[in-house]
This record gives sequence, structure tokens and C-alpha cells, in this order.
Amino acid sequence: MPKQKTHSGLKKRIKVTGTGKLRRGRAYKNHLAASKTTKQNRQLRGETSVHHTDAKRIKPLISSKMRGK
Repeated sequence: MPKQKTHSGLKKRIKVTGTGKLRRGRAYKNHLAASKTTKQNRQLRGETSVHHTDAKRIKPLISSKMRGK
């Protein structure tokens, strides 16, 4: 049986930390920022971790990025 390929769309959106946890960007920050409050825009910056129930589902899709983790 052939190897499972990495999901190319997902590998651009998810980063793997040194401990093997998954990091993702936040939603709702790409456009229409002028109608959001300054506080909301500030809190949407940066990354957050993927929930452990979603990480279980995502890890097989990005398995080649997770070698040795």
C-alpha cells in the first residue's frame, strides 16, 4: 500500500512546535479590519494552539512534517 501524502493546503496553515504540538493562525483577521475594534484586531494577532481533539485528526495529514515527533 502506498504512503499517505501530506495535505499540501494544511501544511501551509499549521506549524509544528519542537515538542510536537500544532500551532495555527487565528480566524477573522484577513479583511474587514476597519469594522473591528482595535482590541479585537490586537487579540487576533499571533498564533494559537490547535485543540487536542483536532490535532488527533490533523497529525496524519501532515505526517511528513512531523518526522521524529
